[in-house]
This record gives sequence, structure tokens and C-alpha cells, in this order.
Amino acid sequence: MALEIIGAGYGRTGTESLREALTVLGFGPCHHMHEIRDNPEKAQPWHDHFCSGAPLDLDLLFDGYRSQVDWPGAHLWREAAAHYPDAKVILSTRDPEGWWASYAKTIKVFRETEMPPEAPHMRQIQEFVEVFLGERFATKDRAIADFEAHVAAVTSAIPAERLLIYELGSGWAPLCDFLGVPVPDRSYPHTNATAAFKERNIELKE
Repeated sequence: MALEIIGAGYGRTGTESLREALTVLGFGPCHHMHEIRDNPEKAQPWHDHFCSGAPLDLDLLFDGYRSQVDWPGAHLWREAAAHYPDAKVILSTRDPEGWWASYAKTIKVFRETEMPPEAPHMRQIQEFVEVFLGERFATKDRAIADFEAHVAAVTSAIPAERLLIYELGSGWAPLCDFLGVPVPDRSYPHTNATAAFKERNIELKE
């Protein structure tokens, strides 16, 4: 199964809500970091690539998925866009200050939290996240500069007709118009608030 949608947006840009929205619209299963968190066996191939130098095999990493959003997949947006030339690209984004505030309360804390021995796959996730994030977000100013540079890089690399720049809070209309599907008769999903992230990722015990 080839990816039909590539999510290029950083984590904490509404990616979990976007994941649910894409599933509602018929583009699921959708790959997200939560897929790795909730299915421990999925961590190993990502760890092998980022930490052990295994060759990049996008078909393996995204096996069984029609779409992808969030890290770690978003880190490979350029490679995925080349490998799946018919896939559309969605760049989820938000105000950089708001993004940093959300990142600092969630992913930053996760990176600094010692995972218990009974959750080895969470340690694997931490390890490969450190490989591709490294010191990029060491300070607020550096993180925001990286965030803005990323948006600019995706915008310049992907042709306009293939790309949707999707602002947090935009709802169904731009997404459905881009994908050529009707607007569902339900509210746009709102998931993965800070408290839920901490409960499911930082306080995870198994």
C-alpha cells in the first residue's frame, strides 16, 4: 500500500486531530507517533534506521498505511514525497510561539523523562527522536527559527498544486477541498491536548 497523503508538519501542530480527520475522510489507517507508542513492535524498524544505520525503507516503515502525519514520518517528508510521487502533502502548522509553548510542555518533557524498564519501546522512541531532533530545539529562539525554516523548506520544495498548508483550527473546509471529498456531517476532531499527551506518553507505565 503506497502512501496517498504525506504529513510534513511538526508534532504539536494538530497532527493527532488531523490523523483522526483523515481517517474519517477515508484515508486511514494513518501513521502517527501514537501508532508506534501503541504497537511496541513498530518501534524497532524506526530505531534500526535512525540509530543503527539500517537503509531507509519507507515501504516497510509505512506498511499498511494510506496516510502519515506527525514525527517520525514528518522528518522524512522529502524522501517520502520523492518515493510516493502521486501522494499529496499536507503541511500542518500554527503560530510559532504557540507551537513552542505546546512543544515545551509535551515533547520536550517526554524527551527528558526516564522511561521505566517495562516500557523498552518507549526508550527506543526516545532514542530515535534524539537522533533526528538532537539540539535543534535547545532554546526557544533556536526552535522557532527551525520551525519557520521547515515551513519555508516544504513550501519551496513541494509544488503548490500538491501541497496544502493547513493552519491549526482551519476545520474541514480546506482539507476536504484539497482532497476532493465532501465535508462530513460532524465536528472536526479535537484531540491530544497537553494533559492527554502527558497521560499517554510521559506517565506511561506499560
